[in-house]
Amino acid sequence: MDPNIAHPQAGTGGGDAYHMMIKTLPLLSALGWRNLWRRPKRTFVILFAITLGVWFMIVSAGMMIGIIEQQVRDMIFNLTGHAQVHHPDYRDDPAIEHSMLLPSKKLQAVLNSAEVKQWSSRVRLPAVVMSERESRGVMLVGIEPLREQGLSFIGEPVVAGRALQSIDDNGIVIGRRMAEKLETQIGKRIVVMAQDKHGEVADRGFRIVGLYQAELEATETGYIFTGLSTAQKLLGMSEISEISLITENRDEIDSLVARLSAAEPQLATQSWTELEPLMVTALEVYDNFMIIWYLIIFAAMAFGLINTMLMSVFERTREIGLFQALGMRPSFIVIQVMIETLMLLLIGITLGNLAGWFTIDVIFADGIDLTQFARGLDAFQMSSIMTFQLEARDIVTINIMVIALGLLASLYPAAKAARYIPIEAITRT
Repeated sequence: MDPNIAHPQAGTGGGDAYHMMIKTLPLLSALGWRNLWRRPKRTFVILFAITLGVWFMIVSAGMMIGIIEQQVRDMIFNLTGHAQVHHPDYRDDPAIEHSMLLPSKKLQAVLNSAEVKQWSSRVRLPAVVMSERESRGVMLVGIEPLREQGLSFIGEPVVAGRALQSIDDNGIVIGRRMAEKLETQIGKRIVVMAQDKHGEVADRGFRIVGLYQAELEATETGYIFTGLSTAQKLLGMSEISEISLITENRDEIDSLVARLSAAEPQLATQSWTELEPLMVTALEVYDNFMIIWYLIIFAAMAFGLINTMLMSVFERTREIGLFQALGMRPSFIVIQVMIETLMLLLIGITLGNLAGWFTIDVIFADGIDLTQFARGLDAFQMSSIMTFQLEARDIVTINIMVIALGLLASLYPAAKAARYIPIEAITRT
């Protein structure tokens, strides 16, 4: 026995007690490690429980982050962008009278700055599209095809036919599902009707030149696309409906929005968080839900952990009593039990992290294909490919939570061991 443990009166000051504890940590750690492997089967069972719990936390966090992040990306890529500039009344009433002039030099200077990765002007107004057999209400969008590349889904190659080539392109691109609902196909003509600048009904025949594919059926049936100049001619306007843009980092959009607002104070400049408040709410709900979810999983782990430590303490009652009789302080007994718990937690966390990494980055590296459930997923605004994504802060949060709560759970068996009366503990059979 270390003499510093056997003679607790050697130093009574706070500094002496601290130094004594530091000096005895190697001995307490050695005792804790030995005690763990007195019952290897029991230790392996609780290690398995901790590993499984940490693995499940990591995988569930990766799945939830992946789903939310995919929804955010789809929302941004679905014509929203990281920020938009409109007439102040356009969002409440997307009518032609709420259009705006082309961007001024001051606004263009901000849009062409290094902060902005891509931007584009659009005409986006409600319309009716009619084929030979059916008609549907849609949103007519006039675009700058080259500027939409990397900005929105319509900038990607179409799945059939050709994409729009310029702002003067007279063709029209519609969604695959819209083509099915209109019972039409590439090469056929459809008629688009909308209210023009003078309040009259304007109509024009367009030939379908391409079909696009989107993650959601609502997108494919909700939007049709033509060249920006072509849409302006149809509606008798020279203005635009909106400017959409994306940046390198969507989390640092506020300063750019402030600069855009300063350049054109008479227009409404809004970030994606203002344009899609429901998505922001979903992100907040996710954060709160994950903390609750972690606590539920840990609660199941804690029962096994406490039971294991209690059994370990019960089996060593006489040993603990002997140490106390030789002068070991109750605080050192508490520290020893908590060291044992910490060792268990660190091993379990390491194994759980490795298992989580292997599951997310190896087994599900390409995501899970849910195409067969595509129709049902549409109702939840979810992609047909469920990807896993894990952030460092979530792993750190999980590990810190498991360690902190695990040590907290070990206080009960540790305190129980420290309260033994030496003579009773030594004589207990």
